[in-house]
Amino acid sequence: MKEKLEILIVFATKSEAESLFEVFHNKNVTKITKDTFLLKNCNAEILISGIGIHSTTYYLTKKLGSKSYDLVINAGICGSFNEDINIGDCVSVISDEFADLGIVNSRGNFSTLFEEKILKLNQSPYDNGKIYNQLKLNVDTELRKVTAITVNTVSGSDEQIAARLQKFNPDIETMEGAAAAYVCKCEKIDFLQIRAVSNIVEARNKAEWDIPLAINNLGDELFRILNSVSGNFNQLK
Repeated sequence: MKEKLEILIVFATKSEAESLFEVFHNKNVTKITKDTFLLKNCNAEILISGIGIHSTTYYLTKKLGSKSYDLVINAGICGSFNEDINIGDCVSVISDEFADLGIVNSRGNFSTLFEEKILKLNQSPYDNGKIYNQLKLNVDTELRKVTAITVNTVSGSDEQIAARLQKFNPDIETMEGAAAAYVCKCEKIDFLQIRAVSNIVEARNKAEWDIPLAINNLGDELFRILNSVSGNFNQLK
């Protein structure tokens, strides 16, 4: 019988993980290795995958091949298209999709591979072209549920933002979320994507961003989620 849950938390960058490391330190959480911590009934291991779809896919897949995990949490900052979501808010992604995987025609119009009939809309791990989170136990019920797009190039112009809003109508945007979800769905591993909003998606203006606030709030929220998961150990094992 499983004695402890094995949880992998995947960040793109070390800076995004620093707040959780700090919370672990402040809460006197037992440190097993430099990247693994013991909380009640779970081991929480941190993986820094690197930025972007390719790096996340490779390093997460490699990690999952080396050890069995009960839950993967992809965590980090994000930009929000939804003006009802404030900078610093933490959100839980319920669906994600690759928003720049496709074809641009001679008129400059973008079509997804699903629209071009190159990929099938409902071929696993996709459902209607999206990747949905179907975690059997909702451990983050206090968080706002959002839809996301994952891109290789972040939105930085009014024209690009308007086009993505029209085609996908997402709440947030990241550079890794759908990649992590894709790997986990293919490997049949439960996953969450928890994001903290660092900026509103608009014509690029980093003066309006608040990355420290987002990262600080993210660490606090992840610690709460880990405690919740550990407390529901008997339902997850």
